[in-house]
Amino acid sequence: MSTSSRTRPAVARPAIPSPALSLSAALAEQLATLYQLVQRSEYVFGSPLGPFFHRARHHHVPRFVYFGPHTAEESVRLGFYAGFDRRDLRGTLALLHFVERLALAPDLGQSLNISFFPLVDVLGLLESRDRALSGLAWQAPQEPELALLAQDVRLGGYHGFVRVESGPDDDVITVRLRGFEDGAGFRGETDFINSEDPAPWPVRWETGGPRLKDAGPLSLTDDLPFAPFELTVRIPARWPDEDYRDAVALTLRRFIIRYRSFLAYGQHL
Repeated sequence: MSTSSRTRPAVARPAIPSPALSLSAALAEQLATLYQLVQRSEYVFGSPLGPFFHRARHHHVPRFVYFGPHTAEESVRLGFYAGFDRRDLRGTLALLHFVERLALAPDLGQSLNISFFPLVDVLGLLESRDRALSGLAWQAPQEPELALLAQDVRLGGYHGFVRVESGPDDDVITVRLRGFEDGAGFRGETDFINSEDPAPWPVRWETGGPRLKDAGPLSLTDDLPFAPFELTVRIPARWPDEDYRDAVALTLRRFIIRYRSFLAYGQHL
């Protein structure tokens, strides 16, 4: 039975680590501002993963969690990720903006449990080095950020994962679904991203691809009680910052609403 917003799962508000110690100034400022904002929110919480230790210092993986009204154990659980490559933080900034809007207007709907991880490559940004985290498996990772994320996945009971990345300069948002087996009941973009929706940006839907479960959270599928999916949203890299940010917000919002509708009506949950 669903619970009301006043009885949703308790979440401790931890002491928020200062990101200024380990991140670039602009991103640190935006993170600090957002952590302060969600302290006043009834539905969005700042809950960093960690700490992990590197060269005698401790660091955290930024995380924000959204609990919609009437959240319960059986609620939809999704994980959103960005910032796998410190050289391209546009997805990070866009995801932070999405969380900020959600904290100010928590109108995504009821029975949602969503975790946002806007910056995966913490050490890469700190040390200005390239690490290629996007293509790595999470089963037994050497990278401390991926180890924390893998632990969270094993404990979190997520139904699915969403990545935000920069894509080719072809003026089309690409959305790729991976991880569902045949017969899972999904009907491609009809259930997720409908290209017929009125929007200023075209969307190209893709499914499948080689080596589906060798990298990222899907590499943990065998450790989980049920098989999750992964959706990758790629925004053209050359788009202006405002268009990039707005495209991420609109695409993610539509996906969440459509996925909730699929579970509620398509699966009669």
